[in-house]
Amino acid sequence: MPFCGRGKAAAGRTCSFRTPSPYHIKMLSNAGIRTKHRLPLDLGLLPAGHGLGPDVILARMNRRTFLQQAAAGAATLALAKNSLDAAAADDPIQKEIEKRHEESIRRLQDWIHQPSIAAENRGVNEGCELTMQMLREAGFDAVSKVATDGQPGIFATLDAGRPRTIGMYFMYDVKQVDPTEWSSPPFAAAIVDKPGLGKAVVGRGAVNQKGPESSFLAALHAIRGAGRKLPVNLVLVAEGEEEIGSPHFPQIVRRPEVLAALGKCSGVYMPSAEQDLDGNVTMTLGAKGVIECEVVSSGERWGRGPRKDVHSSYKAMLDSPAWHLVEALGTLVSADGNTPAIEGFEKNLRPLSDDEKKMIAVAARRLDESIYKKQLSVTHWMHDAPFEQALQLLQSRPTVNLEGLVGGYTGPGGKTVLPHRAVAKLDLRLVPDMTANDALAALKAHLARKGFEDIEVNMTGGYDPNSTPGDAPLIRSQVTFYRSQGIDPIILPRSAGSWPGYVFTGDPLHLPAGHFGMGHGSGAHAPDEYYVVESSNPKIQGIDGAVRSHVDYLYELAKGA
Repeated sequence: MPFCGRGKAAAGRTCSFRTPSPYHIKMLSNAGIRTKHRLPLDLGLLPAGHGLGPDVILARMNRRTFLQQAAAGAATLALAKNSLDAAAADDPIQKEIEKRHEESIRRLQDWIHQPSIAAENRGVNEGCELTMQMLREAGFDAVSKVATDGQPGIFATLDAGRPRTIGMYFMYDVKQVDPTEWSSPPFAAAIVDKPGLGKAVVGRGAVNQKGPESSFLAALHAIRGAGRKLPVNLVLVAEGEEEIGSPHFPQIVRRPEVLAALGKCSGVYMPSAEQDLDGNVTMTLGAKGVIECEVVSSGERWGRGPRKDVHSSYKAMLDSPAWHLVEALGTLVSADGNTPAIEGFEKNLRPLSDDEKKMIAVAARRLDESIYKKQLSVTHWMHDAPFEQALQLLQSRPTVNLEGLVGGYTGPGGKTVLPHRAVAKLDLRLVPDMTANDALAALKAHLARKGFEDIEVNMTGGYDPNSTPGDAPLIRSQVTFYRSQGIDPIILPRSAGSWPGYVFTGDPLHLPAGHFGMGHGSGAHAPDEYYVVESSNPKIQGIDGAVRSHVDYLYELAKGA
């Protein structure tokens, strides 16, 4: 679909449609249309489903010229559309994508139907088996389950006999759900109409990460169905514990046979849905690290307060482990909860470089702040900071976040007890050059210094930050692809979220790693998570467009840009 800035043609400017991919070039040629030629048409005059992908340049024109030529131009495009539809059959891969549309949606729905929640040990083995089956069906010739001290991983290879090999990272686990918060059952994978977006699959894991990953698998099916060989070889590693901090993922990657296979790769990527509501794509050159932990206060460890729940009337004479925990938590951050106050936590923090600050400044100018706020359901940034400053905080600051606080009775009504135990669940986000081990040590030392040495700190998962150079071929190929679609991607130093890319970018592999994929979804970790499968928004792609993006990206990677 057309893209020009935010989809609007400003007076005195030229606007571009997507640069044609190879299959569109052939379609245009058959339709008698040259790329790079000018058409005096506003974006809004293009007929729905026109299928054009050339760098058709909107000529500068005055209003009179526009009005005189609009009708003739629209008729020309209508004729061209008929030729383009006929020419689409000449691209066997695109034909396969369209033919397999329903199959692609069903694959995603089947995957969502299978709960795979590592935090609850619910359906994870079954989720692993289903993922392995799907990989085999997509053409991987060697797929094996990898045992760990936790949930199993997967190691798979696809040898296409090509000179270049690409690594893939999959996760098959999902976050926990509270079905009462959802408009449809979270594992029903219902298809719903979302105003302004189109049809979307709603379910846990829809966008994080089963939708994008199923789109990648659909790309492999389309290439094979068209009788083509994959343009690159693939090495895939998958885990079932990403949502609990990937505690055992290194055990998968550091097996000798897995390291040897990954050592042949030129980079590793994770399928994702990168398009915002306005069609823009924001690329990131890394991600923050994270540690997840439980901080526990109990009468047993403290030696004060009850060792079992007692009637709340005794609070007049007994200490409270729950208030003891609240007091300890208050020392971890500033009074407003926004600035980490853990001594030594930030000692290795690397400030933003001048180049990174420039990236953020450009992003602040190009991103639509109102859409950004809408997607996060907020009306203010912290401290009412201007947008650029808020983005700088997002990119540069480590965080101490209170995920949840549990103690005593939390059911309906009241229950007058003095709880003997209280637990806080924290996540701490880390930036370069902080490490998970150092952050955990700083947290424990801080609590001891503040007189809370009895408080337990149990790390449940986490890992270091990761970074990839902007000139890595993996990244350059992404930029090339997006620009071929008429999208000039916004590039930021890192994602504020986390993924275990450090196992690829760090010792001993030192591979570039990142995320890629067209398409849109939202609601990760939240109720009504969704992934758009049939887009009514001309600025974003549905599942077929996402599938095509993986096809074209693999061919771009094969060039070794």
